[in-house]
Amino acid sequence: MRKELLKIENLKKKFSVSTKLYEKKQEFLAVDDVSFSLFEGETFGLVGESGCGKSTLAKLILRLVDATDGKIIYNNKNIFDLKKPEMKQVRKDIQIIFQDPQASLNPRMTIGQTISEGFYVHNLGSGAERLTRTKELLDMVGIHKESINMYPHEFSGGQRQRIGIARALSVNPKVIIADEPVSALDVSIQAQILNLLKDLQERLNLTYLFISHDLRIVEYLSDRVGVMYLGKMMELAESVSLYSQPLHPYTKALLSAVPNIDPKKKSKRIILAGDVPNPVNPPSGCVFHPRCGYAKDVCKEKVPELQEVKQGHFSACLLCKEIFLA
Repeated sequence: MRKELLKIENLKKKFSVSTKLYEKKQEFLAVDDVSFSLFEGETFGLVGESGCGKSTLAKLILRLVDATDGKIIYNNKNIFDLKKPEMKQVRKDIQIIFQDPQASLNPRMTIGQTISEGFYVHNLGSGAERLTRTKELLDMVGIHKESINMYPHEFSGGQRQRIGIARALSVNPKVIIADEPVSALDVSIQAQILNLLKDLQERLNLTYLFISHDLRIVEYLSDRVGVMYLGKMMELAESVSLYSQPLHPYTKALLSAVPNIDPKKKSKRIILAGDVPNPVNPPSGCVFHPRCGYAKDVCKEKVPELQEVKQGHFSACLLCKEIFLA
């Protein structure tokens, strides 16, 4: 049986916004009642359009922002109840790889200082041990250890992302959140970074939460996939099951937009009507119904729950069985 590392329960995050200086602030849910578990050694892919709440969810798991409601259980404790010393240990165990490798590295620090910073924060090792470990990490991610005293601007984008990966690995984490880690890189470099992440996962028994809007990359890397829309989890399943038989109209539309590498296979593109609704004033019932080609009156009235439709495959669609499993 797989070991459960993280359990997210009914997580919600509400923000207040105003478009004008003296206008009354309006509230919206960036993350709305999201629940799932993260198991040891797996890669959980999180996909969805920009603004759906993926990165906010990552910040909640890292507790860079506090939740409005819900729990994140780690080591049998809700991280939102932890005091600063306990939370420091959680942050050691859960690290992040950022989207922009240039913006995430301090230009005034050498890469050696950047990677070894975690040793000082968590009081790990002596001076000589820290230097040795830093060189080992550079070698592990494919950067020559003689580059230890160079600065971020002296490296390419792909090399900077490798340095970001080394920094995340420095404190021996159990979980790594990869927030769009290859979206700013060239396609050939993307493949190198993805293969590096897979190799490191096998070698160090890492667990990934991989956030992306590129469904091809998520399919290649992930064991399970969650699909988010307007702050809600719409579908969750094993990667093979979700890609072979999507059980939500939104997932089906997203997959139809993925280019097919086989020119003999032609797939019909599903064009979604309209734009993503304003989260300040979301639609009633199912939030996806204004853009759904299958929607009925019941979809406008009833909010669907994420339910297990078949073994290990969850969908938040009221008409799922009628449409996809008939």
